[in-house]
Amino acid sequence: MKRKKSKLKNIGDLLPKWQFNPDRKKAGKYIKHEFQDYGIRLAHKLNDIEHKSLYIKLAKTTKRAYLERAYRFAIDYPGTKGKNKGKLFMWALSRVKKGENLGGKKKKKKYYKSKYDREN
Repeated sequence: MKRKKSKLKNIGDLLPKWQFNPDRKKAGKYIKHEFQDYGIRLAHKLNDIEHKSLYIKLAKTTKRAYLERAYRFAIDYPGTKGKNKGKLFMWALSRVKKGENLGGKKKKKKYYKSKYDREN
């Protein structure tokens, strides 16, 4: 039995370079770093293309875990069908950076009186 020789295919032919972006020829020209790609993807997913430079800056300077957590919150938040996702993302990111809770009930701080507290 003779084995057929198959030609090796170029990886560029198998996987499109910018699959998420409809203007991939134009966008791929200027993207050189991974954080730029991530920032543009984030802008597209949040439907906030006007502020893509902001998302690129955030992808470069902010921890990726913070961005992912805020992104998940903005996407999963009920009632956002294409509007204000960017605004919600920025709000969630500020809360994540402060270490605050994103959802659910707020925990009340318990204050215990001690015998040394003054009463006015």
